[in-house]
Amino acid sequence: MKIAVIGVGAMGSIYAGLLANKGHEVWAIDTWLDHINTIREKGLRIEGASGYCTLDTINASTKLADAGTCDLYIIATKASGVGSAAQAIAPLMNKDSLILTIQNGLGAGDRIAKFMPIENVLLGVADGFGASMKGPGHAHHNAMNLIRLGEMTGGLTPRLEHVAAIWQDAGFNARAFEDINQLIWEKFLCNVTFSAACTVFNCTVGELMNNPAHWEIALGAMQEAYSIGIAKNIAFSFDDPKAYVTAFGSKMPDARPSMLLDHLAHRPSELSAINGQVPVMGQVMGIATPYNEGLTAVVSEREAGFSMGAK
Repeated sequence: MKIAVIGVGAMGSIYAGLLANKGHEVWAIDTWLDHINTIREKGLRIEGASGYCTLDTINASTKLADAGTCDLYIIATKASGVGSAAQAIAPLMNKDSLILTIQNGLGAGDRIAKFMPIENVLLGVADGFGASMKGPGHAHHNAMNLIRLGEMTGGLTPRLEHVAAIWQDAGFNARAFEDINQLIWEKFLCNVTFSAACTVFNCTVGELMNNPAHWEIALGAMQEAYSIGIAKNIAFSFDDPKAYVTAFGSKMPDARPSMLLDHLAHRPSELSAINGQVPVMGQVMGIATPYNEGLTAVVSEREAGFSMGAK
């Protein structure tokens, strides 16, 4: 299968590397020129939970047009890059090309829909799948739990099962699900709980949970998102959201959410798709969201400082 991975940061690099290792024609697409050049010249080095190897068969470019028409386009950018990725894919894909987008937060499918019909769009959720970049051409994989895959409009289809099988064959724990939106919302609750709060208080997941005052704020933000989900008739698999996010966080006490890592590197985060999305939905639905409004205001102010070159 010919596969383009658009956005080969930490997660995208693991996707590209393991798929290439199973013999697929993989194109790694990213704007990080040093990373792309290193992959071209030395291959992509991967280490950690998925093993230790250097893949020298991966094609790498800063331009998706170089990859041309592919069977599968995996959008692994941050939420803010989904729209531009879809815009680049639209003139290249054919009627059988599939687009799989895997991001934190909500709204990826809606961003894609602005540039193409959604009939060929699949949604993914990466659970317990931490990764980090050690440098250009060098990714570290911290853990591997589950890649959840689903049709944007729901249901189990032969093409969805086929894509899941491709991921499984490459070494991922991947499963096809009938209602991917439920799973996206459940992951969204975890993101809302930990992302902005850990960023504001500059702490790990475990440190946040062990500070009663900070944890109360995080749970307040989560409860706002949960209330909106209930109002939207999301079929959550649990009745106690506090227990759910607490169990999630307890599995990775030393983790730092990607939003915090972005801020430590003085770069914009996925705030608008995570905590920033909650006040937007709350306003439409008449649900108060003071915790997320406060957290979003603090994180936004810091990110404005990044854009001005502040350190």
